[in-house]
Amino acid sequence: MNGHAGPSNGATPSGSDDGYASQSDPSTSTGPQINGYAQPPSIYEAHNGDIINHLFHAGFQTGNYSDTLLHVRATVYRLHALILSRSPYLAHLMSTTPQTSNQCNIYVNLDHEPEVTDEGFHLALAYLYSSAALANVRPENARSVLAAACFLGRMDDLCDYAYEMCRMSITLDSLPSWLEFLDSVAPPSSDGSSTPVVDQHKHMRMAVFGPYAQRLRDDIFNFLVVRLPTLVNFGGQATPATPTTPHPDGSSAPADTGRETLLQVHARVPFELFKAAVESPSFNLGSTHARFKFAKDAIELRKQGIARGAEETVVLAFGGSTQSTGVLVTRKMRRRQLYKIGDTT
Repeated sequence: MNGHAGPSNGATPSGSDDGYASQSDPSTSTGPQINGYAQPPSIYEAHNGDIINHLFHAGFQTGNYSDTLLHVRATVYRLHALILSRSPYLAHLMSTTPQTSNQCNIYVNLDHEPEVTDEGFHLALAYLYSSAALANVRPENARSVLAAACFLGRMDDLCDYAYEMCRMSITLDSLPSWLEFLDSVAPPSSDGSSTPVVDQHKHMRMAVFGPYAQRLRDDIFNFLVVRLPTLVNFGGQATPATPTTPHPDGSSAPADTGRETLLQVHARVPFELFKAAVESPSFNLGSTHARFKFAKDAIELRKQGIARGAEETVVLAFGGSTQSTGVLVTRKMRRRQLYKIGDTT
């Protein structure tokens, strides 16, 4: 170790005063047994809290007595091998990196992990020292924190906390950003006439989230087909306790406005999600013909944007499975026109 205080580790996350709250939460509700006598909880709770606060403030925030320099992008952290070893990824880096002058330099490569931002990585590192880092996890950075926690490994509590905040942050206002994310991690798809091409960058971007990638997909799908129609009062089925889309004058959105909102949203949805939503029995669009008309109107809007270069169609399909909604959506990529060599017409 270097035996002296170093510079502060990284920048204080935005949106807070000193960056973090104090950590003093006890892990149990009864005192330990010492020489056969139960000790008052206040003794060990205060002692454990003091140790964690010291490790966090003197260790992580100021880098005192560090024995490991962690390099990530443009930031260098002065940290401690014993704490970093809580992460399997960092433990492996330290065990395979030679030490010089009683100090280890490790380099974390995030070039292929765009979901792991500097702020997200900072908070995940902070959580290795103390749960005080949770005070700075917000809807705006929760997805990056989730990615960083999954990347470092063995941080299930932080992953669950960040995931839950992500799930709760899916709203009509934030939906465009979630749809962009969904498209970036979407699995390869095909219209059935060709073999899907695997985009390695998309695959790697999805892989960092592990099982949470599918859970987030399911949450976005549930918002589109279950929650959103209720929020915009589609079909006028909202109850007095159900929030509706407000107008500037404070009134609720009428049914036709709700339908228009749904159309505008589904005009920007990636095809596989659009198809699954329209064909889902959970998407309460009324009768089969109402579902067909909705899909047809949405496809007309999609032609002007996200579906350019493709032919999307909707057909009525009667019979078959009892779970069928009677509507099928298909897609075929348009082929480029071929020209003969030397053709000048």
